[in-house]
Amino acid sequence: MISLDPLAMSEGDNYRFLTGTIIPRPIAIITSISNEGTVNIAPFSYFTIVSASPPMIAISVQRKNGKMKDTSQNILDSREFVVHITDESNIEDANQTAAELPPNVSELGVSNFELAESETVRVPGITNAKVRLECTLAKAIPLGGQVADDASCDLIIGNVTRYHIEESIYNDGRIDIEGLRAVSRLAGNHYMKMGEQFVLERPK
Repeated sequence: MISLDPLAMSEGDNYRFLTGTIIPRPIAIITSISNEGTVNIAPFSYFTIVSASPPMIAISVQRKNGKMKDTSQNILDSREFVVHITDESNIEDANQTAAELPPNVSELGVSNFELAESETVRVPGITNAKVRLECTLAKAIPLGGQVADDASCDLIIGNVTRYHIEESIYNDGRIDIEGLRAVSRLAGNHYMKMGEQFVLERPK
């Protein structure tokens, strides 16, 4: 086997190695709102579950040249956000929202997303998703960097305060994964639809 020292590799090389091996990754489309009222929409594939009791999720938002992205800043300021699951019906629009726009310009203008009023937070969701999770900020942790106070990302941990699920994919408390048709991120410009499934019984 090849043995590599991550500390001897560039940030780009580490990124390519990690995103090419830790796959597939679910994609969160996150809405947040600035202090001036601009709705920001952005996709993130560093996204996972933290806890079911209480329900909590986590997103890691990478900084650019040490500067927080709009999503992180908005969440720190408002302490609220909405997470949407990316699926085959919204992946094209999700990709469009990855464009780098000024903080005062909403990604609504570069996508077909439409806003939906939330029930427990001030941040609106989007209608173009089969699942959305209203969240409040539990903790934001700056991480990474080579020296103290030089974070390279912000780990956002959220408490889920409301689920919204399309009726057609919800049955007896379970999500129909075939109906959801979630899309995941691979490496570079590569994504993946749901593929072959198999069942393994967990040991008792």
